[in-house]
Amino acid sequence: MNLVIIDAHMHLWKELKGFVHGKKIRGLGGGVADFMGEKRQMMPPYLVDGANTAEIFISNMNYAGVAGAVVTQEYIDGIQNEYLMEVQRTYPEKFFVCGMPEFRQPGYLGEVKTLIKQGFKGIKIPAQRLIALPKRVFLNEPEMMEVFALMEREGMILSIDLAEGDKQVGEMEEIIQAHPALKIAIGHFGMVNRPGWKSQVKLARHKNVYIESGGITWLYHKEFYPYRGAVGAVKEAAAIVGMDKLMWGSDYPRTMTAITYKMSYDFFYNSSELTQEEKKKFLGENAINFYGFKNLQPIKRIKNMVED
Repeated sequence: MNLVIIDAHMHLWKELKGFVHGKKIRGLGGGVADFMGEKRQMMPPYLVDGANTAEIFISNMNYAGVAGAVVTQEYIDGIQNEYLMEVQRTYPEKFFVCGMPEFRQPGYLGEVKTLIKQGFKGIKIPAQRLIALPKRVFLNEPEMMEVFALMEREGMILSIDLAEGDKQVGEMEEIIQAHPALKIAIGHFGMVNRPGWKSQVKLARHKNVYIESGGITWLYHKEFYPYRGAVGAVKEAAAIVGMDKLMWGSDYPRTMTAITYKMSYDFFYNSSELTQEEKKKFLGENAINFYGFKNLQPIKRIKNMVED
């Protein structure tokens, strides 16, 4: 197939500077990080200085045949708005970039207004990080609802990762009912293979809610490549909400510590369980329509040195 492939969930940063549960996350070099006091291989080893830049990622995209990507954020990486606005200005057609306020403290509505003025078209909420705080932040609290009303008026997209199961599904239902024109992408495929994951998928029965698979290879890591359980989960989700509502995402670069970037989607591309039309929708077409990518063409493959 000659596809325009879109990655609907990945990360970029100039400097790793996360802060979660009162503990820091910092790069140590060679892809290794001090992850809240524990040394972890958080990035692939070719990120030698800890900088996970757009240029390195574009090289991976070109090799893997991925035409465009959605840059999301997470508190374990640190708030990367300054660098990501630079990325959006430099590569406006290749990337859809999400800004991220500090939702863990009151006053984030003002930050959202600033991010909109700066030109961000999407806002990211790592909502799973809002539960285990000294004071839980609810997604339907008054300040949050003001954020969603503003985003709806501005035609922005909400990218959100939820805690596993249905812990925040009720809050999301209230948001969706109150703001039916707000476009929402739920990440990590609803925390697939965790109990209650389909309750998140069912949110995509609403018109403007989609599900993306960022992190699915992490969630099926014990099964490993070619991740037949992940393919089966996509089929299950499609039976619930339709393949039109599902998008592929890689969760680059963290998942690249186990596989290559191309491997993060080619098990879907090569699967006999998905039709050609399903692959076309899941691997790119749905994300193009949802995020509004324009003028992207399939990436021409260059033959490897090892090939005849």
